[in-house]
Amino acid sequence: MLEEVLMVKDFDFPVDAYIAGQWRKTAKTFTVRSPFSGETVAEVADSGVAEAQAAVEAAVEAFKAWRALTAFDRAKVLRKWNELLLSHQEELGRLTALEMGKPITEAKGEVLYAASFVEWSAEEGLRVNGEVLQSRFPNKRQMALYEPVGPVYAVTPWNFPTSMITRKAAPALAAGCPIILKPAEQTPLCALYLAKLWEEAGGPAGTLQVLPALDPVPVSKVLMEDIRIRKITFTGSTAVGKILYRQGADTLKRISLELGGNAPFILFEDADLEKAVQFTLLSKYRNAGQTCVTTNRIYVHKRLESDYADALAEAVAGLKVGDPLDPTTNVGPLVEQQGLDKVRAHVEDALAKGAKVKTGGKALGGLLYAPTVLTGIQPGMRVLEEETFGPVAPLMPFEDEEQVIAWANGTDYGLAAYIWTRDLSRAFRVAERLEYGIVGVNDPVPSAMGSNLPFGGYKSSGLGREGGHWGLEEYLETKFVSFLLP
Repeated sequence: MLEEVLMVKDFDFPVDAYIAGQWRKTAKTFTVRSPFSGETVAEVADSGVAEAQAAVEAAVEAFKAWRALTAFDRAKVLRKWNELLLSHQEELGRLTALEMGKPITEAKGEVLYAASFVEWSAEEGLRVNGEVLQSRFPNKRQMALYEPVGPVYAVTPWNFPTSMITRKAAPALAAGCPIILKPAEQTPLCALYLAKLWEEAGGPAGTLQVLPALDPVPVSKVLMEDIRIRKITFTGSTAVGKILYRQGADTLKRISLELGGNAPFILFEDADLEKAVQFTLLSKYRNAGQTCVTTNRIYVHKRLESDYADALAEAVAGLKVGDPLDPTTNVGPLVEQQGLDKVRAHVEDALAKGAKVKTGGKALGGLLYAPTVLTGIQPGMRVLEEETFGPVAPLMPFEDEEQVIAWANGTDYGLAAYIWTRDLSRAFRVAERLEYGIVGVNDPVPSAMGSNLPFGGYKSSGLGREGGHWGLEEYLETKFVSFLLP
């Protein structure tokens, strides 16, 4: 086993839990494997109840000193963390490619995105000023103060294993809140590496802790039941988000949830065909379609349907599928068998109900699936009604603007939506009617490098916002103070 680990380990990275400023071994470990090769990447600490309890005590203790620092002192640590993230872009990019299969070029780009949240939060934390309020009484002076909410529990997903951490941790830390992180079991290594860099930046013990765990339930139970953990932030499935929402009610925790999506892309008849195809490639096939804001349903005007389907299929057929460590790879593997099975099931269901494969439509061995374009899509197909989370683009024709808006909004989800049109009036009209937290108008990646932008959804896509001052405010309480002058 050790020899197999060393085959892929050509630089040092931690594998132990990080608790109270110390790297701790656990009674058990679990295996992290490359979704591309199946090789063992590492044996990682498997945290449980004892580790979770120790992390809570450390966070509660660390909160006293961390909140007492000035925002300027916290910002110094965050700026150093940002510098280290940038200087370790290669290592973090490689870890991402190894443990979740994201193509290395995308993975290194994600590190820059992750660092942008640290940079932004370091600066935005300096602007948490509070307000002096006008009093109705001449002998009163009144103000609103903003204070850190308290220790935070963060649960992050596997598809963006660095940026989903910094998008939560950076504003929490800038606000004065220690944070305990439970990364996805598929991708704990990036989280641990970020903790290593936080330690090198001078982050005090207990301010950032990482509890990798194969089974998240025992760890979560401890943290969710402890009233001293005042805030939870979660990115993942709607089903799990609802469970955490219910659990958090018992201790009235503040909560932020970024959940599932089912993003529509509406392609109107006046679209630039070449640009629309490039738009689709960026929005649909990056990270093998495994992003929460990826285009999931493509509604194309009937006048463009044939030409667009031909052009898209030709472009998609040219995407290179393979080893995520190869810089020329465009599409890597699905992260796990469950994801591949879901993609297969969606395609098979669509074909059984009359859809046609324009390109792709088949597994390529291992966890690889050919980038796919499907035509002849109709209501009632799973590929329209569920989030596929894979490299499959289903095309459905429309003619009526009212109808396509109704189709786009006809889902429980409301994270991201996209439209392509050169009609300015239509762009405003449709964007305003789409029930989504993010709308890209002729923009396939509206949140790219968006550390200063609000990210979040409507309906079953979640609660709260991440990014910008909105993200920092999620970690603040408002205290009203009134002085009666003698």
